[in-house]
Amino acid sequence: MSLAVLLSTMRVQMKQSFARPMFRFCLIANPILNTILLYEMFRGSGEENFMAYVVLGAGLMGLWGCICFSSAGDINRERYSGTLALIFATPVSFPVIILGKIIGNTVMSLLTLGISLVTAVVLYRVPLTLESPLYFLLALLAAVLAFVVISSVVACLLTLSRKTELYMNCIEVPVVLLCGFVFPVSVLPEAVRVFSYALSPTYAVELLRLSVWGVNDPAVFWQKLGILLGLTALYAILSALLYRKIDRRVRVTATLEVA
Repeated sequence: MSLAVLLSTMRVQMKQSFARPMFRFCLIANPILNTILLYEMFRGSGEENFMAYVVLGAGLMGLWGCICFSSAGDINRERYSGTLALIFATPVSFPVIILGKIIGNTVMSLLTLGISLVTAVVLYRVPLTLESPLYFLLALLAAVLAFVVISSVVACLLTLSRKTELYMNCIEVPVVLLCGFVFPVSVLPEAVRVFSYALSPTYAVELLRLSVWGVNDPAVFWQKLGILLGLTALYAILSALLYRKIDRRVRVTATLEVA
């Protein structure tokens, strides 16, 4: 039953998300504009293989934007539609429904990577190579899992908040900067890098970029993958603990409605 609900929630969520103009902008226009912007920024930088920064950076920025304005914003939309309390009280557990929404958003948001790739090829006709395709596929699957889990943590944190729109606007750019979507994390100050390496998307980005350039030392790849999976597991545990806390609080205070 839970699997059927999860799949049906994913399908409905994908349809509802694509119907929203803001989501379509994040999904289609954002990666195109970011690809153009990043190309103009990097083309005179002297950086070798800078297209990995351009294509991956633009695609991941679009992916994270879709997550911020959909997975986080869905809680607010359900609240103002008067359906959040109903979803919370359904026979199927609340996390299953929210997880279905998050997975649906994340899977559809992967289109941003393809759109940024097509934009770079069509507009700039630059040769693009993928040196380690199998490693890239593994890194992409791990990245999707990491984004799904961190999105569930964000969704739990915003469930009882009345400032969802403020928070989801505030978290987009800091994560892009801290996780090195468009530049190496090593250029950040050392004190800031502490926060960068506590975020799982940082390792997801490094794994994707490493597999595009070519994995010359598999031990480094597996080490970073292990850290990514470890952080993802910690975030999953945090999400479960947050849900338990939310569940207890809601049953006592009944604070899911607009008022």
